[in-house]
Amino acid sequence: MSREASLVLAIAIIALLLIVFIVTFILYKKTPVPKGCENMKISTENCATCNNKYCSLFKKEGEDK
Repeated sequence: MSREASLVLAIAIIALLLIVFIVTFILYKKTPVPKGCENMKISTENCATCNNKYCSLFKKEGEDK
């Protein structure tokens, strides 16, 4: 395979991956919230048992105190 063909193939693969990312992101944003989860709040009991100190919910919970 020539160098030009390899370059075109690499660009095509990167473009395809970018398109897949954009499409899945748009579909994710359009997905409705499941029933019963519309008004979910951060639970202090659940955050107290979690060991992930880098979680955005944990940080937000700490700011609220």
